[in-house]
Amino acid sequence: MPVYTLPDLPYDYSALAPVISPEIIELHHDKHHAAYVKGANDTLEQLAEARDKESWGSVNGLEKSLAFHLSGHILHSIYWQNMTGPKEGGGEPMAADGVGGLADALTESFGSFAAFRTQLSKAAATTQGSGWGVLAYEPLSGRLVVEQVYDHQGNVGQGSTPLLVFDAWEHAFYLQYRNQKADFVEAMWQVVNWQDVARRYEAAAARPNVLLPAP
Repeated sequence: MPVYTLPDLPYDYSALAPVISPEIIELHHDKHHAAYVKGANDTLEQLAEARDKESWGSVNGLEKSLAFHLSGHILHSIYWQNMTGPKEGGGEPMAADGVGGLADALTESFGSFAAFRTQLSKAAATTQGSGWGVLAYEPLSGRLVVEQVYDHQGNVGQGSTPLLVFDAWEHAFYLQYRNQKADFVEAMWQVVNWQDVARRYEAAAARPNVLLPAP
């Protein structure tokens, strides 16, 4: 039985139009995300076989493959939930909308919402090749950080929890925005689901620090 499964979209293919076309959503979810789920499950089977045969020389490469596919699955699963229709999404988190904790944390960590927005936009738009711009909660400091994630992994603080992710792989935008990645990133702000981001922040901030607990 597969360990990982493709989550259903929380909306139909056309829900994010005109920011993201139905064709992109369908291909992105049903083909690209599904491929990462299959890749993770296939790699788990290959790892089990390699261990049974004591083929230790192949394990490191398989672990790297698992990290790639599993991270792709995780980031995409967050990505779908991070978005909602243009009528419901966008703007910025406000205390009046029940997401004051997130709004305060963004101001404390970046100086202002505008400064945060600029930093995440730049991180996503300037990712070399394929990757993501990510807002994450860093548990040791209790602050929010912006990270550039190359492919699906790397260049991140260990233990940080992704809260808001912008997919900057070409398959996320090329059919609609061509090579204008920055235009796609700018449009993405219209469909951010701040309620989802705030829920993720509150859950991450409520967890005890188990990475380096106080003596």
